[in-house]
Order: sequence, then structure tokens, then C-alpha cells
Amino acid sequence: MRVAPNLDVASILCAAPIVRVALDVPLPTLFDYANPELINIIPGQRVIIPFGSAQMVGVAMECVADSAVPLARIKPVLQVLDENPLLSAELLALLRFCSDYYHHPLGATVLSALPARLRSKQPVTLKQAARYRLSASGRSLDLNLFPKRKVVQHRLLAALQQGVLTAAQVRAISPSAASALKALLQAGWIEPCEVSAAPSTYAFNSPHTLTAEQQQAVAAVQRASAYSCSLLHGITGSGKTEVYVHLMHHALQQGQQVLLLVPEINLTPQLENYFHSRFPDAELVSLHSGLNDGERTQNWLRAQMGRARIVLGTRLAVFTPLPQLGLIIVDEEHDASFKQQDGLRYSARDVAIFRAKQQGVAIVLGSATPSLESYYNAQSGRYQMLRLTQRAATLATLPQVRCINISNTLMAHGISEPLLQALAARLQRGEQSLIFINRRGYAPVLMCTACGWLSGCANCAGKLVLHLQDRMLRCHHCGHQQRVPHACPSCGNTDLQPVGIGTQRVESALQEYFPQARILRVDRDSTRNKGTWNAMRQQIQDDAVDILVGTQMLAKGHDFPNLTLVGVINPDSALYSSDFRASEKLFAQLVQVAGRAGRAEKPGEVLIQTAFPDHPLFRALREHDYENWAQTLLAERQSAGFPPFVYQVLLRAEGKNKEEVYTFLHQAQSAAVALDMAVEVYGVVPAALPRRANHLRAQLLVQSNSRKALQQFLKAWRPLLDTLPAKKLRWSLDIDPLEF
Repeated sequence: MRVAPNLDVASILCAAPIVRVALDVPLPTLFDYANPELINIIPGQRVIIPFGSAQMVGVAMECVADSAVPLARIKPVLQVLDENPLLSAELLALLRFCSDYYHHPLGATVLSALPARLRSKQPVTLKQAARYRLSASGRSLDLNLFPKRKVVQHRLLAALQQGVLTAAQVRAISPSAASALKALLQAGWIEPCEVSAAPSTYAFNSPHTLTAEQQQAVAAVQRASAYSCSLLHGITGSGKTEVYVHLMHHALQQGQQVLLLVPEINLTPQLENYFHSRFPDAELVSLHSGLNDGERTQNWLRAQMGRARIVLGTRLAVFTPLPQLGLIIVDEEHDASFKQQDGLRYSARDVAIFRAKQQGVAIVLGSATPSLESYYNAQSGRYQMLRLTQRAATLATLPQVRCINISNTLMAHGISEPLLQALAARLQRGEQSLIFINRRGYAPVLMCTACGWLSGCANCAGKLVLHLQDRMLRCHHCGHQQRVPHACPSCGNTDLQPVGIGTQRVESALQEYFPQARILRVDRDSTRNKGTWNAMRQQIQDDAVDILVGTQMLAKGHDFPNLTLVGVINPDSALYSSDFRASEKLFAQLVQVAGRAGRAEKPGEVLIQTAFPDHPLFRALREHDYENWAQTLLAERQSAGFPPFVYQVLLRAEGKNKEEVYTFLHQAQSAAVALDMAVEVYGVVPAALPRRANHLRAQLLVQSNSRKALQQFLKAWRPLLDTLPAKKLRWSLDIDPLEF
């Protein structure tokens, strides 16, 4: 065992005989271990302890004088892994809050905040980050004379002219960037360089002059001397990112670190390169699931040691230790990706707000379509409302939105004649178009024309989706797949027809209509391989694509100046969904995808194919009127008793035996009613997808008008749930659920 050097008062107070340790086990308790040599163990340090017949890595949470466990049964701490705590007192307090609020075991909550490598006994050291710059000969190189056929090398040199690049930023440029980098190193055009210490001032590339609205937003956030939460409501293309950049520059100049949360992994490489170009002297790291264990650990340690000044990440990055945290930004704050759907079911946006309040720093929530919860909080004065109502580019205007009534329009493979004509016009003008359909595959289902058989999944209540290119039927819920049958399994009829449309069918139809067009499909299937999406995005930027066909991957955060037409296919299914949030999500999605059109000087147009062109949602879209639409939804939510006017918890259960699932939930319901507290207990109902991967699924909703009352109820109810027989079941509590 090692004793930490440079002990302070806090560490001396921890020289106690009992150490309470958090372990990654599904039990709502800390575990007591002996500290026989009374060494200074500081909360936040990792320790190795015996657990059963094995050894585990845990995190010391507190040191106490005695234990409720008999001393003879208490095992000793075997080793202290860290010289200094990996998790600060503030971060431990944040994790305790998450464990209490989301009713998840404290040990599992604390350990989930560590990268996988730091949860093992394997020693980890911080490596020198690989960085590259132009050499003397590279700086004198005229890129106009560089061979054009060496496309990736050309891109690398152009990026290095803007400043130093990390290895991760090099990889983000192209899947083949590693070999291009090696060739440039051998040629002597570039060279590795040392990472300099954090400078006291940072170079700030500011090519854009802030608009009056942007200046007002920046000033309003900077005026706050301590915690403030601001909702930056800006239309698509209004320059929310430019506001972020100026706020980040101010924080960096104050010697602070910045945490920027984004909803999608696909957005991080381009944002990383963008912020690097704006702050060439500031060390920036990204944290998301696309990194391997080693990369994630190194980036996490750089943030924890204060070396990384900007941390860009998806939802788990909200728990990153940042000793000089001064600003938190949550981009696209409305996005459902910020809500974790298993394990610790937290909302990264909500945790970020709590963290900002805990540490007394500013937080900015940005969106063109704020969540109704955030909008309501801004309207009621809990948050500061900041608005950007104009597009930032001088000549850029909001796109014209039109609805095509498909009830009286001829359709071919789901595409209307007016949309085909609009596509042809863009091809003739050399402009790009985007066809948005949020369903991948060729068709949602395969049907027998004789007996009506449908391609149902044997393991789920859903249907098998037809993927025609590889002649497969796939379940998008459980992953089951099988070959397309030659004949109907029910009646033997060989006439099997696809029903409905997906991205592959739209792509195939457009190839028939426009054989000379360069068509690119962007969905989870086409971007499955690492680096593919980066290469595709570069194709789009280079105008090597005429028509894009894609899902929500293309809906947000991308800036394609030559894209002037967006066509939306089949949005109607969300209008009459049983999910009360469906219309809110659809509006946000359509605003985002519509915002891809006309972001530069060329005007944009959005064509939406719908059977309900007079629906209030489409009327609000045509008028670009989020405010009235939000007020309409809030009025509906208030009269119906839905969030943000109530607070909810959903108890989910699943198992292979339907009777056991429903028995457990009915017992839980009875226990909830018997508590007789200020909550409303609903009945047990099947889940939206009642069978998935051969497991039956059902749920129980409890809600209250008071968040405090709901939490008091949960503290009494949760221990009762642990006593119910559920050996063959999986169950979970989801606080503030987004999916039902």
C-alpha cells in the first residue's frame, strides 16, 4: 500500500480505521473495509479490496471511526491505487445526488463515471499526446502546387495550416488519414511536436462579427457572476455555435475549463476540428463511445488533471472530472439522446444543470426547438431566455416550407411528382438535395398478396424489415435476421410484396428516375464501419453528391452550403401516436432537417409529403413559429396532466413468463397504493413493444404534482420493490421517463 504525499487536512481526517467503499454491484449500500495501518485514504481514491473469493476495484467514499459490521468480519483494504483522488469531492457529491434522485445503487453509479480501464487493477499512466505540425518546409509549401490526386494528404496539409492537430483530429479527417500522415512525415512536410503547457492567454480565430442578437446573448451569460442557466433559443442557422465560441473564449481567458455536451457521436469529429480551428492553443479532448478504451482513458485523465481545457462529449461526459470547470454548454438540449435508457437512467442535461448549480458556474442550453420542459422553465423565470431570431449569414433566409397533399397526388415508390420535379430542377442547377425518411431498410414489412401473411419477428411483437440488397429480413429491435423466403411460409404463394418504404427503397427509386445523379444513402446500415461517415461527409462538402437520402443522422448540426432542397417522406405516423411526446419530437425533427436547406446565399425549399397538410404542426412549420406551437402543446399538457406540469416515474418489468411479470407489477402497484402518499398510481399495462427478444414487457406509471412528493414516495417504495419475488425478472425504475 502507498501513502499519498503532501497530505492536507482533509486527508488527515481520513486516517480512520474503517473505509466505506463503493463497488460496482447491484446493491444499494457501501461496503466497510478495515484500514489497519491507519494510512491516509482520501475519498475519491481507487482501492483494491477482497469481495467474496475475488478481488475488486472500488472507490473510497468516506472514512469512519466504527462500523455496524462486527470487526471480526471486516476485511482489510489490500491496496490504494492512486496517489491522489481521481474523483473530487464535488464529483462524488454529484454522483451521490444521481444515485439518490434516480434510485440507482451508489456503487454502480460511482463506478460508471470511470472509464472501463480505470475500473480494473491494470496500472494506467498518462501518455504524452501525439500532436503534429507543419515543418519548416511544410510551412513554405504552396498547396496549389501539391498533387491533387493525393486528396487526403492535401486535406491534412490544409488542416495543419490552421494549427497543430492531435492524432484523434488527424483520424477524423479520413479513414485513410493514418497512412497519409505517415507519408507526409516521411516526406518531411510535417513533424511531431510537444504539447505546451496551458497558456495564460489563448489565440482566438474570430472570422465572424457577432450580430446584435448574438452580442446580447453573450453579454447576458457573462453578466452572471455565479450559477445561471440560460436557454439559447435560436432558429437553425442563427449562429448558436458562434455564441458558444465567444463564451468559451471568455472562460478560457479566465483560466477555466469548458464542458460541451452534444447528443450524437457523429457530430463530435466535425465539432472537434471546428473548435480546434477557433482555439488552436487550447488542448481539446473528446469523450464518446466511438473511442476505444485506451483513447477514452487518456482523454479522461487529461481532463481530470486540468490539461484539457475544452471537453467535447456525449452524455457520459457530464461526469468528467474538471478541476477548473467554468462553463457548461448543452447543444441540442431537447434531444432524447441525452437520456440514458439502461443502468443509471439519467438525463445528462438535467445532471449538467445540477452540476452547474453545485459548482456555481454558468450553463447554456441551446436549441432551435427547446424541450417543453426547458421552454416552460424559461417562461416561468427559472431559466434566462435568450433568443436568436435571424440567420447569421447575411444573405441566408429561412427556407420556404410547403406541404404536398398525398391524398390527391400520384405516388411512385412513395415519392410524389412535385418532389421529383423539384429534385430535377436542383440537378439542373447543380445544387444538392436531401430526402429525409426516418426508416432504414427497403420496406418495413414483407406481405403475401394471397393470404395476407406479414414478416413478423419470431422473438418480438414487431415486424422484420426487408433489406433487399442482401436479401435479408431483419428485426430492428432484437437483431434477429433471416433470409427472404422464396414463398409464403403460410400458404406457399410466391408473390411476396414489400409494403411501405425505407431509405433503401427511396435510394433505388431515385437511381431509376435520375440515373446520372450521384446519390448517397446515409443511415445506420451504410455508416456501420468506423470512419465511413467522415468520408461521406467530406464527399458532401466537396460537392461529390447530388442527392442525399437519409435518416435523422442527417437532421442536425451539419452545414452543407450547396444544399437547397429538403424533401420529407412519411412523417404522418407520429401525428397520432400513443406517445404524448410524439408531436413534440416530430416538430423538432422536421425543424432540424428543414434547417439544412438554404444556409448560405442560395434560398432553400422544404417539401413535406403528408395526408394532413392542415394539421397545426405543419401550419407552425410553414410559419416557422415554434413559440405558438409550444404554447399549444403546453396548454394540452396542462389540461391532460402531463409533464412539465407533473413528475413521473415508470416501473418497467420484463421476463419470459407473462404471469410472473404481471404478478410482480400488480404487487408493486398494491404496495404503492398502500403507502397512501401524495402520488397517483396508474394501472399495469403492456409496454409499447409488449414482446422483445422473447421477453414479455409491461409497466406501471406513478406521477405526482410535486417533485419532492414523488421523491419521498420513491424512498418509501423502492425498498418494498426489493423485497418482492422477482428472481426470473428484470425490472427498473425510470425517473422522468421519455419513452413509454
